[in-house]
Amino acid sequence: MHAIVHRSFGEPEVLELAQVPRPVPLRHEVLVRVRAAGVNPPDWKLRRSPYPPDYAELPLTPGWDVSGVVEETGEYVGRLKPGDEVFGMLNFPSYAGAYAEYVVARPRQFARKPAGIDHVQAAALPMAALTAWQAFEDIAEVSPGQRVLVHAAAGGVGHLAVQLAKLRGAYVIGTTRGAKHAFARGLGADELIDYTAVDFAEAVSDVDVVLDMVGGDYPARSLPVLRPGGAFIGGAGMTASDMEAYARAGLRFGTFSVEPDHAALGAIAALAADGRLAAHVDRVFPLADAAKAHALMESGDFTGKLVLEM
Repeated sequence: MHAIVHRSFGEPEVLELAQVPRPVPLRHEVLVRVRAAGVNPPDWKLRRSPYPPDYAELPLTPGWDVSGVVEETGEYVGRLKPGDEVFGMLNFPSYAGAYAEYVVARPRQFARKPAGIDHVQAAALPMAALTAWQAFEDIAEVSPGQRVLVHAAAGGVGHLAVQLAKLRGAYVIGTTRGAKHAFARGLGADELIDYTAVDFAEAVSDVDVVLDMVGGDYPARSLPVLRPGGAFIGGAGMTASDMEAYARAGLRFGTFSVEPDHAALGAIAALAADGRLAAHVDRVFPLADAAKAHALMESGDFTGKLVLEM
């Protein structure tokens, strides 16, 4: 089968299309013929250097998000059968190798592809939508009337987080470039801040929940916008001094890593099937052009998600 591999760590050019053996499902796995694979920030971080450090043995195939069709099942698989259309985030943060024509994984890392959307749209959903879902459902428990600040509201996680927060009845504030305000407003954002022109910390206050996928100085700058009892959820890390400052202020805080979640993925599929949740796919690349997709993702010059199509 064809797959994207990199035999060294480095710039996007290390990615190449190669012929590799097709995986064979173990007794508790399914083999899925991939129709589309989502591109996410961990993909290029892994390509640049071992991320996390146990990804040191080359060659490697990037990727965790897929949408495709079950081709074969292992001996004891019961919930899926050949021909079923499925999508999922596989094995994260362990290795998955999703930039390939076939993948294997445990069946509960997949859900049935949402009816009415194609494989490209489905492949754009898992990691980003699960990140927002788990942040709002499991950690912050966003509820109606709360004020939620979503940083990078036009990004992969951010644009889905805006939609999910609105579905939970929140008042949503987003930070993004002014050129993307119309897009974010169309998703349901109630208030938008152009972070290139305004310091968001001076433009917003009394926030219940902050979702930050940017990192850097954003955790420190977000602290004063939270009201007493508020929560900061970071997906890009916090420094020890950030955590000390939040603890002194009596605010809830933490960083988290998304994990495979069959039940949540099924709920996301239901929302996508009836049009209440949609991934915006900015560009679709053929598998062979994975390097171009990585270069664009690292530039940040896109809106929503990027997808590879087989």
